Amino acid sequence: MHEQNKKSKNLALFDFDGTLCSKDSFTGFIFYALRKRHIVRKGLKILPWIQAYYLNLYPAHAMRQTLFRAMFSESNAQDVQRIADEYAQKLMHSLDPALFKQLKSHQQLGHEVALVSASVDLYLQPICKLLGIELICTEVDIQDQILTGSYQTLDCSCEQKKLRILEKYHLPAFDKIYAYGNSSEDQDMLELADYRYMVGTDAELPRLFSPNLHQYESSLESS
Repeated sequence: MHEQNKKSKNLALFDFDGTLCSKDSFTGFIFYALRKRHIVRKGLKILPWIQAYYLNLYPAHAMRQTLFRAMFSESNAQDVQRIADEYAQKLMHSLDPALFKQLKSHQQLGHEVALVSASVDLYLQPICKLLGIELICTEVDIQDQILTGSYQTLDCSCEQKKLRILEKYHLPAFDKIYAYGNSSEDQDMLELADYRYMVGTDAELPRLFSPNLHQYESSLESS
């Protein structure tokens, strides 16, 4: 169980793709890390699954794992991690300005912040290190410094987001819980929150509460 910071009474949970990040980071990583010839050759082998996905006949969580296995199976983990570290630096420039400012406001008020994403830890771990936040995500399997193409965990989406959050955090210990998402895959996470924000649906970001200041602070105020 996660050891709570006694000074932090509030928790903020951010989805990544489509929420904190304005792009599809998982697909972007494939094209950043691999040669086009490799992508085309491997993509042709899973073309039926790709077509089924775009016809809404194959779920997103299964498609992500199928893509990862096809593209990265038997790759050298150190080489891929080096590329992932570079990719993480570039992704920092793709963060949504309003959501990034909201995240920084949470941190300035002493809130604990975590990224909760179905994307993989290869590049999300260095991003979270740069941001100074915790990470809950899909974790890839590495054996003898080789990517097996499998996951160590289940795809961290939908109910898995909720279960992984409950595993990491004792939620009753927090005064307020905030959650930010952009799709149905985030709904289970948002249901845990006192204050929630759905990209494309909600007009305004939640105002942030600081138990130390005993007042609400607008996330739109300049730091």
